[in-house]
Amino acid sequence: MRIGEAARRAGVTPRALRYYEEQGLISVDRDHNGYRVYDAETVLLARDIARLLRAGLASEDVARFVHCLGKGDHEPPRDCRPLLDAFSECLSVLDERIKALTDLRDRVAGEIERMTGRLNGSS
Repeated sequence: MRIGEAARRAGVTPRALRYYEEQGLISVDRDHNGYRVYDAETVLLARDIARLLRAGLASEDVARFVHCLGKGDHEPPRDCRPLLDAFSECLSVLDERIKALTDLRDRVAGEIERMTGRLNGSS
């Protein structure tokens, strides 16, 4: 299938498929006129890559585990277990960011409360 159809099936843009190819995340055959030709396995792989990128992993992280992706319902290879470590690391970073933002939000809310009290004549 051509890039437009593959992109539609994978839930990404054609530009995203070209980016995945540039990053070495997918490899694509070319037909006699040079057009990219995608197979069903590459579409599954692109869908998984997009899901991991949306989840916050960097393309470098995804590249380390690309052999674990695109398997559909089949069990990934045993050496894919470190992918869980990458997810856990990403989750830890997100937890730290959430805590920092929550602390900042609490400080801003405290300032609003303090200023509201002053403007309303309280001390």
